[in-house]
Amino acid sequence: MGAQQTETRDSSIPWHSSALYVILSSSLMGVMGVSLVSPVLPSLRPAFGVSDAQIGLVITAYTLPGIFLTPFVGLVADRIGRRRVIVPLLFTFGIGGAGIAFATSFTELLALRFVQGVGASALVTLAVTLIGDFYDGPRQNAVMGINSSMLGTGAAAYPLIGGALAGIRWNAPFLFFGVGILVGVFAAIALPEPESTHSSDVRTYVGRLRDVVVHPQALAIFAAIFAIFFVFYGAIQTALPLLLSDEFALSSGEIGLTLAMVSVAGAVVSSQYGRISNWRSAPELIALGFVAYGVSLLGVWIAPSPLFVGAALLAFGVGFGIVMPSVDTTIVQFVSDRLRAGMMGMRTSVLRLGQTLGPVSFTYLAETAFDSPIDGYRWLVLGFGVVILLSGLLVYPLLRR
Repeated sequence: MGAQQTETRDSSIPWHSSALYVILSSSLMGVMGVSLVSPVLPSLRPAFGVSDAQIGLVITAYTLPGIFLTPFVGLVADRIGRRRVIVPLLFTFGIGGAGIAFATSFTELLALRFVQGVGASALVTLAVTLIGDFYDGPRQNAVMGINSSMLGTGAAAYPLIGGALAGIRWNAPFLFFGVGILVGVFAAIALPEPESTHSSDVRTYVGRLRDVVVHPQALAIFAAIFAIFFVFYGAIQTALPLLLSDEFALSSGEIGLTLAMVSVAGAVVSSQYGRISNWRSAPELIALGFVAYGVSLLGVWIAPSPLFVGAALLAFGVGFGIVMPSVDTTIVQFVSDRLRAGMMGMRTSVLRLGQTLGPVSFTYLAETAFDSPIDGYRWLVLGFGVVILLSGLLVYPLLRR
């Protein structure tokens, strides 16, 4: 490990560290790309004259680049250093996102979302990688929890911000993405380069990474990540805003407030992950999180009003608050520092695959396989709620292997 990894028995948060603020701000940018936009999706339909199935592409265009780019970004970061990679990504994210505000057609919007997705492809990945580079032991768990809490806090605030800005005009929320440019400047100035992160032999590096990726425990982790984000982005981030708009006639601001319940609960729970991780092992926490996801989706299905939908989403947030820090901690501790960014890149590639397929799958099936999209969204939420709940019983033994 690098020289920065000291005080392994210290579980306090290193608030004096400039690296910590780069990590947290980069994570905040990484989670902004979808949560800021979700409440705006209903407003984009009349603005560009598109259908529900087409609206799903707004999320897909953003997440698609990460499927293919993130593993290579991780490889490059392991070879040339973290700072040389994360700073250009932040600038690309900010410039591409803000440019969407000036799009004059739906095609232009999707193209700029794709560019923004290139920038966002590895921001959270590299943030978590930096946690593994700079911190160890109980302090690593504590920082991992704070980072997840910050992700939750941002994801809670962004729907409110996006919904409020959408009340001004559909394109106002996209201007907010320009904050990414400022974060890029900050990272260029304040981020120290971790020690011992460079790898010299590409062939050896790829071979070692391949051996790790096909390990049964790694495959189980990747399967869990895909399932989580397929359902979260398909059901919660895409289908639910459309359902709330069409069935309950909620405004963008009200939709943002409802969706924020996931992130509020997630932020509170993940902020205590340093303590929670002493209570149960990571595989146990991941299994419990899947149960929480399933319970939440079943609650959304039976909810008679938006208030009850928001209450059900709190359970989904609890699941996120314990699952994602557990997954990231497991991956960080699973490999050496020389493979860490590459492994995290594979993790994010699988995550992006779930994010990409979820929205278009839910909107397409709801529109084509059911009498009405509203009926489709409700039945899909029920079906996937049952599947994800039962999956919680399988996750634990698979991750323990």
